[in-house]
Amino acid sequence: MKGHYKVDPWKIIEEGFEPLHQEASESLFSIGNGRFGQRANFEENYSGSTLQGSYIGGIYYPDKTLVGWWKNGYPEYFAKVLNAPNWIGISIEVDGEEIDLAQNKVIEFERILDMRNGVLQRNFIVEINNGNQIQVNSTRFCSLTSDSIGAIRYNIKPLNFSGNFNVSPYIDADVKNEDSNYNEKFWDVTQSEIKPHFGFIKSTTKKSAFVVNTGMMCNILLDGLQLEIEPETVKKEAYIANKFDFYGTEGSEISVLKFATYTTSFNHDQKDLNYETEEVLKSAVSKGFTNLLEEHQKAWQALWQFGDIKIEGDDAAQQAIRFNIFHLHQTYTGKDERLNIGPKGFTGEKYGGSTYWDTEAYCLQFYLSTAGEKVAENLLQYRHNQLDKAIENATKLGFKNGAALYPMVTINGEECHNEWEITFEEIHRNGAIAFAIYNYTNYTGKTAYRDGNGIEILLAISRFWAQRVNWSTAKEKYVLLGVTGPNEYENNVNNNWYTNYLACWTLRYTAEVLNDLKKTNPNRISKLVEEHNLNFDSETTFWKRIIDNIYYPVDDKTGVLLQQEGFLDKELVPISELNTSERPINQHWSWDRILRSAYIKQGDVIQGLYFFEHEFSKEEIKRNFDFYEQFTVHESSLSPCIHSILACSIGSIERAYEHYLATARLDLDDYNKEVHEGLHITSMAGTWKSIVEGFGGMRYKNDCLSFNPTLPKQWSALTFNVLYRGQQIKFNCSSSLITITNMGSEKVNISLLNEMFVLQPSKSQKKEL
Repeated sequence: MKGHYKVDPWKIIEEGFEPLHQEASESLFSIGNGRFGQRANFEENYSGSTLQGSYIGGIYYPDKTLVGWWKNGYPEYFAKVLNAPNWIGISIEVDGEEIDLAQNKVIEFERILDMRNGVLQRNFIVEINNGNQIQVNSTRFCSLTSDSIGAIRYNIKPLNFSGNFNVSPYIDADVKNEDSNYNEKFWDVTQSEIKPHFGFIKSTTKKSAFVVNTGMMCNILLDGLQLEIEPETVKKEAYIANKFDFYGTEGSEISVLKFATYTTSFNHDQKDLNYETEEVLKSAVSKGFTNLLEEHQKAWQALWQFGDIKIEGDDAAQQAIRFNIFHLHQTYTGKDERLNIGPKGFTGEKYGGSTYWDTEAYCLQFYLSTAGEKVAENLLQYRHNQLDKAIENATKLGFKNGAALYPMVTINGEECHNEWEITFEEIHRNGAIAFAIYNYTNYTGKTAYRDGNGIEILLAISRFWAQRVNWSTAKEKYVLLGVTGPNEYENNVNNNWYTNYLACWTLRYTAEVLNDLKKTNPNRISKLVEEHNLNFDSETTFWKRIIDNIYYPVDDKTGVLLQQEGFLDKELVPISELNTSERPINQHWSWDRILRSAYIKQGDVIQGLYFFEHEFSKEEIKRNFDFYEQFTVHESSLSPCIHSILACSIGSIERAYEHYLATARLDLDDYNKEVHEGLHITSMAGTWKSIVEGFGGMRYKNDCLSFNPTLPKQWSALTFNVLYRGQQIKFNCSSSLITITNMGSEKVNISLLNEMFVLQPSKSQKKEL
């Protein structure tokens, strides 16, 4: 699919209609506002291959787990974000023939995602069977300022004829999820109402009992003037429409204005939903499409004014990073601590729209640096809100005394994943949550969250690690058996280096926080003793014994940190010798063959070296990077960005650039041949990291923000902003000069190419490369 979409710094442009790419385009051109999102399905009816997708944050269904056999501790269901009632529909008939791009002759077609303004546009000309040609221009957005509103302006022009038109804006609640385990529909329609220009359908999710009103108000203009006709109302079991019949003359322009809303029990009292639905729509109509659009565009432009990354000299890289930033902001705004970031966001159904460890390991830093401390803290608070469920989850698996195992996949805090090698064994997710608390505290310089809700999470996770290890008499070390690391191409392994290191780091960090609290806030320790049964001396003493005696697999000959015990027993054939026709291997090889191979989906050791880079020398990082890169197939979307960052840190800029393109254009060029299922939202945060932390060389430690940039030869300049401790810091780097500017009101400690200084407000520091 590479080359199908034009390279443009601010837009994604598709020229020419290609049905084979339709589902991929529906993903790529998706829009959203953090509250709900919409795949780029057509407004008019389309009989070709499509994945109709409208999704609402926080609204889920517990779909019964589909497995052939059961294990103690398995979840009974997989919670998934639902395909919601279709709000965009506008069916068009001309002289009795329906406009359908799968059936009509498409003369011209253009689809544009305007990322600067958050708008989806589509322009096409079709010819129906009798030779009549119709031009359509549609504009659609999910309002960033009124986040329960979606709006459409759909312009129709008869080019070479005059004829009878039937235009029917509608809502269709007869929807299903493509990923339904038993082909079950997840909604019950409980009420519907339709009258001229207004209607709604009230639907209730089965089992989870969320109530959603999908409402619309619509109008039709002819050459800019309201068409004074009364629409016919259509009401079926799960469908409502306003049917406008009129005569359209050649060259005239028919404009359909449709405002729609999802008003939900997630945000409103159920008894108020009908009233709220009508009021929010009245407000939108009163404001008007143009004014609502202008407000929305200004909100996006404000985001870009601070959060843009500018790359000079490389339009493909420039387009890619803006594409990634755009989808991150429209997936999560941080307004609601009950919401989180699914790996597909609002662009598809795979992974159920649920929360993974991706949020803490990849996404937190993006929002912390671009949206601010409160938005990032809401992501941390999401986990504290679900701490009781994490403790309950660990209890089901036999852990005691308030130990917590956070779920691999969740919406409401309960584990939803049902593959044993993931559910029970990919326990490194616990460590990523602990690391996020450390990362937030280190970056902001504030300990309030860490010492409040954070220490409760750290304590519960540390208790899990302390119970999960066991003493090996043979090794005279503590070991972690039967685990799966981030590299899911190796399951049920012993002593995965990354998991062992992360477990001990968590124990060490938790003990440090407790010791600090013992000195500075003994009352907090007393509350932990009272509320969480903390035994300070015995628990921290045992943790230290584990830390001092954990087993780390290392190859004595080369000094390489081993993914796990026995890794070197594999047949170490580098990917350079793998036939490209067999890639990706997860689509060509048996699982047995993958598990026995040395090929790595994403690197465990590499992930650990990224997290704890400050604890290893450049030589150690380079040694392990060079060894593992030759076996890493990057068939996880989360993999290339980490390799790009570490490649920069060891001075391998060409490799860093290759990995950057692989992560930044993963979806635009469909590297893994799966974009039709939805976009890789969480890895997009890794793309941001690969620029800011990779080529920008940004790090933060010892109350200092440091930059050690190196640009790829393809770039003539790089500019970005970060929020750091409440101050806006602007970074600009060309091939010969670095400039750091403090746009804030307070001084900031800065290190530039390892030279320390204090950067005063409104001042810049420059240094030649």
